[in-house]
Amino acid sequence: MKTHVKFTALLLAMMVVMTGAVQAQKTSKIKEIKIKVSAQCGMCKDRIERGLAFEKGVKSAEVDLETKTVTVTYNETKTTPDKIRLAISKLGHDADDVKADEKAYSKLPACCKKPDDASHQKME
Repeated sequence: MKTHVKFTALLLAMMVVMTGAVQAQKTSKIKEIKIKVSAQCGMCKDRIERGLAFEKGVKSAEVDLETKTVTVTYNETKTTPDKIRLAISKLGHDADDVKADEKAYSKLPACCKKPDDASHQKME
C-alpha cells in the first residue's frame, strides 16, 4: 500500500511540474509591441482596436491617442509585427514605416484623415 501511495504522489508531482512547464511555454510566446499609428480621433481608436481584435494571434490592442501609438499583445507563433503593421495599413492608417493602404484611407471619415493631408484641408 505504501508503494501505491508513493507512486500516486510522484505521479501527481510530475503532473504539477509538467503543467507549470506548459504554462510557462505558452506565456513565453506572448509578446508586446508598440507601433506608431496615424490615429486622429476616437473613431480611429475604435477602428484600429476592433480591426486588430480579428487578426490571428492578436490578444489585445490599445490605442493611445495622445502618443499616437497602439500597444499590441500577440502570440509570436501565430503572427508577426510586420503582419500587424500590414493589418493596420489595411484599416487606412499608417503603422510605423508602413503607409496606409490608399483605398482604405480614402474611405476614412474626414476627422480620421491626417491634418497635413491636402485633400483633408480642402474639405474643411
